[in-house]
Amino acid sequence: ALIYAQLSGLCSLRGLTASWNANTHHHYHLGVVKLARSTLSDANERRPPSIFKETFSHLSGLADRLARKEGGEMVRLLDATPVPLGRVVDWAKRNGRIRGLKMHVVYDPTADNPTFVDISHANVNDIEIGRTVPLEAGCTYVFDKGYCRYDWWISINQAGACFVTRMKTSARFRAHSWRTVKKAKGDGFTILDDAEVKLVSKGNSKLDIPMRRIRLKRDDGTKIALLTNDLTRSALQIGALY
Repeated sequence: ALIYAQLSGLCSLRGLTASWNANTHHHYHLGVVKLARSTLSDANERRPPSIFKETFSHLSGLADRLARKEGGEMVRLLDATPVPLGRVVDWAKRNGRIRGLKMHVVYDPTADNPTFVDISHANVNDIEIGRTVPLEAGCTYVFDKGYCRYDWWISINQAGACFVTRMKTSARFRAHSWRTVKKAKGDGFTILDDAEVKLVSKGNSKLDIPMRRIRLKRDDGTKIALLTNDLTRSALQIGALY
């Protein structure tokens, strides 16, 4: 019934029961009976929402397989969005900027479809949820500095996947070989250089995987450095991914 409400654009339980009960001739196909608003209200309050998470995962998986059949690059974009609640609820936690929740999403730009969604308190770090994302071999995961954790990057590499992220200003990587940039101008940015690098620290074994650092300049003048374990794509392609 609640899935029907979502697909129908209904915004109240009273509207849902009125619409549902007006189509009783369809009920026997679904194995359902007449609905009562009070029953739906009790269900919303007492029953776990896991069935909706499982339904989402199932439908998302179907869409993902369809996208693979149709071809196209397997890219996943990771990000988190704050959901400010202010003083609406007493239990909402603050992260220094807002009080509320945070929605974490993995998005497939090829299928125009989210493949993973989670909700946390606002004070939960992005990487803590990012580490729970199921990794797919052959995918390229693109995320920002909030997902900086070297052991997770190693897990992505061991899963047969790639990642592209922005380098923190405090990170120290030393170039040990330079790669030729055949084409430097992209859509809104210019590649400055491309180098294979290693982490500079006593604990460089924490990131014992092949790494590249690609520095680029945006058209607005800002310069950023990207890190990736992808040794195949061109610097221009990696810059475009980010």
